[in-house]
Amino acid sequence: MLGHAAVAASLLRFAYPRVSPARRRAFTQWWCAKLLRILNVTARVEGPVPREGAHAAMIAANHVSWLDIFVISSARPTRFIAKSEIRDWPIAGWIAEEAGTLFVRRAEWRDTARTTARVHDALTGGDCVGLFPEGVTTEGDTLLKFHSSLFEAAVANAAHVYPAAIRYETAQGDLCREVSFFGDRTFMQSLALIIRQRAVSVRLDFAPPIDTGGASRRAVSAEARARVASLLGLETADRAPGKVSGR
Repeated sequence: MLGHAAVAASLLRFAYPRVSPARRRAFTQWWCAKLLRILNVTARVEGPVPREGAHAAMIAANHVSWLDIFVISSARPTRFIAKSEIRDWPIAGWIAEEAGTLFVRRAEWRDTARTTARVHDALTGGDCVGLFPEGVTTEGDTLLKFHSSLFEAAVANAAHVYPAAIRYETAQGDLCREVSFFGDRTFMQSLALIIRQRAVSVRLDFAPPIDTGGASRRAVSAEARARVASLLGLETADRAPGKVSGR
C-alpha cells in the first residue's frame, strides 16, 4: 500500500497537471482498482453505471467504509462531496484531496449555494460527482435518513442522479462488518481489520438514474433513498411528496 500511495503521489504531482481531464480520470480508475486488488477486495458491479461523456451525472450511495470512494471510482471515476475531516486520514485523505474531492465543513453543509457552484464547475468539466447522503457510515445493515440539502446541487445543475448500493461480504456471502468504518474505529484500526480478512467481496449495484428536471430536492432525496433501500433489500416508508422520473 505504501508503494501504491507513492505511485499516487507521483501521478498527482507530475502527471495530472500535464494531461487531459479524461486521462486523469483514467489514471484515477486504474489506481482505485489496483488498490482494491492490493487489499484483496473483489468488486462486482451491476446496473447502469454512468457513462463517460453522457449527461451530467451524480452518484448517491449508502456509506459503509472509507473504501466506498475507491470502490465507486474503480467503476466510474468520481469526485465526491465529503466532510472535511477526511483530509486528516493518513494516505487516503491526502489522495482524496489531491484527486479533487469537494470538501465541505460540517457547519457549512447547508451552504448549498457554495456547494452547488463547486459541483457545477465539476460537472461542466465532465466529472461525475458523488455523495453519501446519510452523512455518516453504518455497518451496511441499515439505511439512515438522506439529507436532502446535498441534492440541491443535482437539481440546480439538472444532473441525473444514480442511486447506488454498496454491500461488503465475506467469502460465504455474509455481511462483512469488519470493513465498515463505524463507531470509534480509527482509520488505521479499520485498515488493519480489512487487511486481516482472507477475502472480501463488495457488491456495487446501480439503480436506473433519476431525472431531476422539475423535481424538488426532497423528492429526489426520497426517491434516491427508496431505490438504494430496494437494492439493499431494506424497507423504507418515508417518501417526500412529488414525483421524479427515472430512465
